[in-house]
Amino acid sequence: MCRNIHTLHNFEPPASQDEVHAAALQYVRKVSGSTVPSQANREAFDRAVEEIAHATRHLLDALVTSAPPKDREVEAEKRRARSAERYATA
Repeated sequence: MCRNIHTLHNFEPPASQDEVHAAALQYVRKVSGSTVPSQANREAFDRAVEEIAHATRHLLDALVTSAPPKDREVEAEKRRARSAERYATA
């Protein structure tokens, strides 16, 4: 999976619209192979981001869990540690 897309489920407070949109944007960039679409593809690119963000919000709203909510700072620290480990071994 793209390293820039982070888990959004089971956080307190829930994922914001900005977080959902950022994940959708990263997904579309990865799938399309383009970080900045051409003018000819801009409309399709933007529409895909909005549709994926919408579907993602519905998914997050429908998911249930009995696990306690995750702490954003703890999860961010885990990501930083994994990143540092990757670069230390490279």
